[in-house]
Amino acid sequence: MIPRNLAVTVAVLCSLTLGMSLYLWQIRTREATNSRALVPQHVAAPASGTTEKVKVLLAHDETDDLRPESISIPSGSNRQQRAEEILRQLLNVYQQKDAPHPLTAAAEIRNVYLVDPNTAVIDVNSAFVDGQTSGILAEELTLISIVQSLAANVPNVTRVKLLVDGKERETLAGHVDLSGVYDVGEISQLANQLSPQ
Repeated sequence: MIPRNLAVTVAVLCSLTLGMSLYLWQIRTREATNSRALVPQHVAAPASGTTEKVKVLLAHDETDDLRPESISIPSGSNRQQRAEEILRQLLNVYQQKDAPHPLTAAAEIRNVYLVDPNTAVIDVNSAFVDGQTSGILAEELTLISIVQSLAANVPNVTRVKLLVDGKERETLAGHVDLSGVYDVGEISQLANQLSPQ
């Protein structure tokens, strides 16, 4: 015969195990629902509302240069929203079918943080990096296009840092160093060298 205290202990442990299993199942279900809801979407200009034209620097692979172009973003946003909109719309251009510098459709600008008045931190997803054409010039064109487009349209940004999924990464696609902070003045000099005369 099983002692009564052992039977009670086993019953309590079985109840706790069943309760914890139900609790974990509920958490996993809620997490799966939330993660689907939080999948970042590319931000497009609102259908109704005012927009403004901004100049960005587009990379062109066929000619290995950078050219100024105009894109539309929603107007009236604060500095951080403006920075995010500019980079997301720039990325949308690169994701079009006949893009001059194609990037994968899965690439995303996750966030842009203005950590002080002069420094912007751009967080991209891993698909942005994994879908980047490998090669020094292709990677430099991507980097210069992003940094220059941001600095030209968001006042006082003089330094830019790139993160991948919120973490530092050594290189963009094996060549361009992502470990440091980029000085906009130095990037401007590179942009001038790669712009058609």
